[in-house]
This record gives sequence, structure tokens and C-alpha cells, in this order.
Amino acid sequence: MTALTLSTAGAATLRADAVVVGVAKGAKGAKGPVVAVGAEAVDAAFDGKLAAVLETLGASGAEGEVTKLPAPSGLKAPLVIAVGLGAAPEEDGAYPAETLRRAAGSAARALAGSKKAAFALPVGDAGDAQAVAEGALLGAYSFTAYQDAGNGKKPLAEVALLGTKPRDKAFKEAAGRAVAVAEEMNRARDLVNTPPNDLYPESFAAVATAAGKEHGLKVQVWDEKALVKGGFGGILGVGQGAARGPRLVKVAYTHPEAEKSLALVGKGITYDSGGISLKPAGHNETMKCDMSGAAAVFAAVVAAARLGLRVNLTGWLALAENMPSGTATRPGDVLRMYSGKTVEVLNTDAEGRLVLADAIAKASEESPDAIVDVATLTGAMVLALGHRRFGIMANDDAFRAALHETAEEAGEDSWPMPLPGDLRKGMDSPTADLANMGDRMGGGLVAGLFLKEFVGEGITWAHLDIAGPAFHEGAPFGYTPKGGTGSAVRTLVRLAERAADGDLG
Repeated sequence: MTALTLSTAGAATLRADAVVVGVAKGAKGAKGPVVAVGAEAVDAAFDGKLAAVLETLGASGAEGEVTKLPAPSGLKAPLVIAVGLGAAPEEDGAYPAETLRRAAGSAARALAGSKKAAFALPVGDAGDAQAVAEGALLGAYSFTAYQDAGNGKKPLAEVALLGTKPRDKAFKEAAGRAVAVAEEMNRARDLVNTPPNDLYPESFAAVATAAGKEHGLKVQVWDEKALVKGGFGGILGVGQGAARGPRLVKVAYTHPEAEKSLALVGKGITYDSGGISLKPAGHNETMKCDMSGAAAVFAAVVAAARLGLRVNLTGWLALAENMPSGTATRPGDVLRMYSGKTVEVLNTDAEGRLVLADAIAKASEESPDAIVDVATLTGAMVLALGHRRFGIMANDDAFRAALHETAEEAGEDSWPMPLPGDLRKGMDSPTADLANMGDRMGGGLVAGLFLKEFVGEGITWAHLDIAGPAFHEGAPFGYTPKGGTGSAVRTLVRLAERAADGDLG
């Protein structure tokens, strides 16, 4: 894991492999980029001509643009990394946190193989420092567990954050939060990226148990026998076709002064073949990522524990492999869920809602102030919102709005979605209480309506469909790597912080 240090040293005097500075796009009609605050010492080493040199090299200051150039003799670092910040803020204005986060991430990724880099990006306060630190730590991430040690470059080993006040309480807390959130977000990424032959329900449960011991969390695991005894028909029905059985894991963090309680429920399909309703060719290769919701929930609970948030936070991980076999659930089968309701399975590839339904019903028994489930649930949500934002549905408009605002505060892109009552009729079944499929059009909303059926009476609930942003198959950008992204972790941690302050919307 990349280390983080706060430094009062100047950009020209700190010994490092590289110094990172920000450059913005010039005003309309102006030529070349503009050197951002924080880069004054570096600009001075270039005799005030850093912007001109960058323009000569073709740099424009566009967001995410990275330009490398050798450092002049006035700097201790041999390399300068100029990263684009996009449009400069208005006079005396600050850059948005997400702009700083993405710029730092781009620079950190470009510095793979380096031991130490000094980040001299615009840092006006502790909030800016936190954004730069988060971006750098997330951007430096790489998943190399299955590669020979000689293959590829190691991640940037140390980030020295300049322009900070190491002894100031606000800066120290900002750095601590950035480290906790980034490390747990990277833990979620590791889980998503781990091949399904090594990450399956039992091994995922073992990871949660080990983390519980490390961070003082109470972990409870329901194995197959306990699931049968408890009547968890949804989880069992999805997992019964696999050689490795399902699990339900409860990871609980409590604070003695907590006044609010949150339950987080994560879809943990460690591999999704579609079951008997087998996915077509070309749709199976990335299905190890179908446990991204459970990874996000798990990481958020651990991060809350590390931060000592004054909230009671419980994570429910609904874990199963969805495989075709002679014992697999068939289209037409009826499952009796934990809540007692029966569900006719029309499509075994609509399995996430089945495991979530059991976990939501179980979580409801503890009467939390709110339940939030997180899942890579529907391709329909990707069609609606693309690959970079998740959808938010809820049984309470104010809570949905609060979650959208929370995601924005955390730097994650989301969009509020409705739960139209007219779509509920499509899930009527002549055989069971309801079916696991409804109208094809609006499929993401239908899935939300299905989950709503299993929320305890009077409990505020929201559903995050992260099918789009959970797994990135394209080229890395900002602090987002190829593969697992850790989507929703920051939103959940921020929601827990708001709950600790008594603000759930």
C-alpha cells in the first residue's frame, strides 16, 4: 500500500523521484496552460517559463492530461509531472475536490515504479488535502497478486503531500480519513479483482472474519446448515447449483455513543453464470465482479470502524455462486423466502434480487434507522445511466435526495431514479406471491420494486444499482483503474458520517 506523509517542505527542496504540479487551461482565447497555485517554486526553477515550456510540449491543461519533463537544476527532484486540472476557478476560487482527486490519481498512476513523489497541487485547506491524498492513494492502486514479481511496475511507494500543516488537527484528521477510506476502497477493489476460483462464498466469509478480529467487529456467518434452518430460501435457491455453498455474513460495528443505526446490504454473487438461464457468450468473462456490492458494504463498515464513527453500522453480505447444474434452481421453481413470501423464478439470471431480498428481510428485524442495499443488479441501469454513475431508488423521497447529495459530497456520480407503482403488476404470478421478473422495459426499476417488497414495515430504505461503475473495462482514468473500482464505498462512508451527525435526510 502506498504510504502518505504530510510535509512542510518546499517543492524545490524536497528530495523525491518527482514533483507533481497542477496546470489549468488558460482563459478563453489565451494560448497554453496556466500554472496552478502550489507550483510557484517549480515555476521559478524554470525562470518563470514553465507554462511556456509545457505549451511547447503540447500541454493544454485539460483535465487528466499528464506531461513529464526533466527538472532544471534548481529542483531536488529530477522529474516534473504536470497534470491538467481543466478550467481554472474564478479569481481566488478553489478547485472542486473531485478535480483535485482525479488529477492526483492521474499523476500517481503515471509514477508507477517510483519510490517517492512530492505532490504540490493546490491545497488551500484540509478538505483539499484530503481530496489530493485520496486521489493519489487510489490512483496508485494496482492488482498484481497473480503476476510474477518481475512483471510490470510496482505502485508509487510514497506520496509526500506539500502545502499542508502536519501538526494541525484538521490536516491530520483529513490525512487519516483519506488513508482509511482509500485503503478500504482498495481492499474492495482487490476482492472484486480476485478470480472466482479463489474468491467464493466461504473464502469471502473468511476474509470478513479475519478483518473483524483485526478491527474489533462482530462477525456472524450462516453456513448452508444455518441457512436451511433459518429458512433463507432466496440465498439457498441461488447457491444450490454450485459445488461451493452460499453464506450470509453479518459484520457489525457499534459505538457506545451512537444514536443512529444503519444497515448496509450487499449483493455478493462471487460468480454469475446466469444459472440455468445461462448468459450468452461474451457476457461471462467479467462476472467475478458481481459481488461488488458486498465488497463495498464490507469495506465501508471496516472504514467506519477505523474512523471511529459515532454510529452503529451493520453490513450484511449475501454470498453465493450462481451456477448451472443438476441441482440448480430452474425457471418455474418457487422459492420460499426468509420473509415467508414465495417467489416464482422466471429467470435464474435475475438472482441478485433473490439473495438481497433475504438479507434485507433479515436486516429489517433489527429495526435500523435506514437500510441501504448495494448491488450490480441490472444491465438496464447501465443502459439508462452509462458506465460511470449508479442509480438510486428509495421508498422515501427525502432519503433518496439525501443519498444523491451524499454521493455528490463523496465525489461519486449518481442519479435518483423512480419506483413507479404501475410496474409492480408485471411481477404478479399465478403460482406464487410474486415473480422475480416483470416488464422488460424499466427493468432496473422493476428490480427495485421487487426489493421494496422485502423491506420491513416503516423502515426507510434505498437501493443503489452500481452495475455501471463497479467494474471498468476500459483504459484507466483519473483515480479509476481497469477492473474493480470500489464504487459506492465513499458514498456509504459519507452516509455513515452523516448518520453519526444525526443527518439522514
